[in-house]
Amino acid sequence: MRPARSFRPAALLAALLLAGCAPAARPAPVPASPAPAGQEWVAERLYLGRGIPGGGTVGDAELDAFVREVVTPRFPDGLTLYHAHGQWRDATGAIVREQTLVVEVLHPGAPGADAALREIAAEYRRRFRQQSVLRVTAPAAVVFH
Repeated sequence: MRPARSFRPAALLAALLLAGCAPAARPAPVPASPAPAGQEWVAERLYLGRGIPGGGTVGDAELDAFVREVVTPRFPDGLTLYHAHGQWRDATGAIVREQTLVVEVLHPGAPGADAALREIAAEYRRRFRQQSVLRVTAPAAVVFH
């Protein structure tokens, strides 16, 4: 068993985000604030399916560009990306399986977070012709050790 490692939010951010070109018009970032021990924050997840209606998939380069251009400018203080395999039932009752990117953001109930997440989902639907983006919101007790 490995000993627990401590980390700083800035180090996690540096490890998660890649430097890249930003769009000319940047959205206002959602500000973060330090989390006192046990502060109640909000955990938000967006499930971005990679299957494109009519055939094909959202490629790695397209997904990286989307995160760099759309997600990161709205949450520059940090986020986590999970590559997952998902499934859902379509209107005909068939099970559809697809690769999925899960974007997780934790924030202290920051003003603007709701609008930023809705903008991310709307742009993903538009850019990749998606029917929907699943969003999950839950309270989270956050402690930085």
